[in-house]
Amino acid sequence: MSGGALTRRAMTKGLGAAALAAPGLLHGANALKQPAKGKREGAVWAFPGIRYASAARFEGPVIATAIEQPFFGKADFAPIAPQTGLASEAQAEDCLFLNIWTPETNPAAKRAVMVYFHGGAYTSGSVTDPLTRGGKLAEQGDVVVVTVNHRLNALGYLWLQPFGSRYADSGNLGQLDLIAALQWVRANIARFGGDPSRVMVFGQSGGGAKIATLMAMPAAKGLFHSAATMSGQQVQASGPDHAWQRTKALMAELKLAPGDVESLRQMPLERLIAGLHARDPIMGGSAYFGPVLDMTNLPRHPFWPDAAPQSLGIPMILGNVLQETRTFLDPHGPKGQGLTWENLSARMNAEVKIDLEPNYVVAQYRAHHPDWTPTQVYYAATTAGRSWPGQVIEADARAQAHADKTWVYCLTRPSPIDPLRGTGHTDDIPYVFGTLDVQHSEWGRSYSGTDAGAQATRNLLQGAFVKLAKTGEAGWEPYRLPTRATLLASETPRVENDPRGWEREMWGIAPYVQPGV
Repeated sequence: MSGGALTRRAMTKGLGAAALAAPGLLHGANALKQPAKGKREGAVWAFPGIRYASAARFEGPVIATAIEQPFFGKADFAPIAPQTGLASEAQAEDCLFLNIWTPETNPAAKRAVMVYFHGGAYTSGSVTDPLTRGGKLAEQGDVVVVTVNHRLNALGYLWLQPFGSRYADSGNLGQLDLIAALQWVRANIARFGGDPSRVMVFGQSGGGAKIATLMAMPAAKGLFHSAATMSGQQVQASGPDHAWQRTKALMAELKLAPGDVESLRQMPLERLIAGLHARDPIMGGSAYFGPVLDMTNLPRHPFWPDAAPQSLGIPMILGNVLQETRTFLDPHGPKGQGLTWENLSARMNAEVKIDLEPNYVVAQYRAHHPDWTPTQVYYAATTAGRSWPGQVIEADARAQAHADKTWVYCLTRPSPIDPLRGTGHTDDIPYVFGTLDVQHSEWGRSYSGTDAGAQATRNLLQGAFVKLAKTGEAGWEPYRLPTRATLLASETPRVENDPRGWEREMWGIAPYVQPGV
């Protein structure tokens, strides 16, 4: 992304001394009184671009005490968080806005509230994606839907605590933004027809990881009453030493002296975003920025060595899709083409996150599935050794702690639009949001189709999420040990016990370490 493109989007500088105050809760007489601006979208009302907080660079959020929608009538949504991608989207540091869809604004309606956090790891993404707009979910589920943008990458997760108390919250600012949004919802959602005592959070990929992290953050306790994660887990957070090494790598990329935090605070946003290409000193590739085990905002890992006790009573759905990596490792591209039994072990091993002997792994898949091709083994193994283990660890940890209101699903319906895609990462999004017919966005499109099978799968998954929001129940057998009941989600759903048990056991031979920690 060029600096000029960022400049054209009217980036804001720090918001001044007012942003230094600690976040506060809004209740009763302190709740927002001004009318929000809405527009009709079919059977529901949409309220885009409502400010929930503001923040100076590298400092904590301050919750809004007045309705502000500065982009209403000028754009569909407020600007998204600055990032290296999504170049056609307006971006600004002043990005702490949420969007609401509701069937009605009567406070007596007391509808369940579903709050969505977007994917893109902790570095990119937005809720302006047509796939995650909440109108159809609000209408079809008869719920209030809230979608939230927040600070990402270095702006949301850079570890600066070694520079002094001013940066005490650094490393977790993006998470504190989400907590501020939930505090805003608790105080104000009744004005939009929502019930503040029935708030569900849900998120896909990085959004699910953010939820898992919130489940271990004391400040988030009591702000949501159920949760659902879709192909997104956070077993461990980044340790402070690794986070500090990444901070030094970013500063070196920006050609700053090691102690020059003030230049980091004041530099033009375009330059800071360009620095995100710094090489990660732990993993290689671009530097990773995510939640940090700071012992204050995040005093423990989310799901290690066990599930955070504060969230064991929260009903939770955990989901994945059958062939996650068909989205990451494009079957149309070089990583998915030319696979043979001779090169499979090496090419598979380069993509997994668990260190097992690759020839042994391939031999096990061939023994269990003698009719499979190298391509089928490749996507099954990379999914089970890369994208699935975190969900297994989280679900097992909750079961071991007797968190009985835990449910697991695996989306198995392959795309009728692109047969090579199979059932890839993000494919459960349109089923939950009801956005089956989205043909194009900068993020891609819906691969679900709109046929009867797609509609039945939508009714299944969307229905389960809505039921969880409304009642705290999901509708199928809970996940317990040793049975591990799992809903196989498609137009012909069924519940199976431990449906990929041998894969789970094989990949469990070696430890899983969360990438980026």
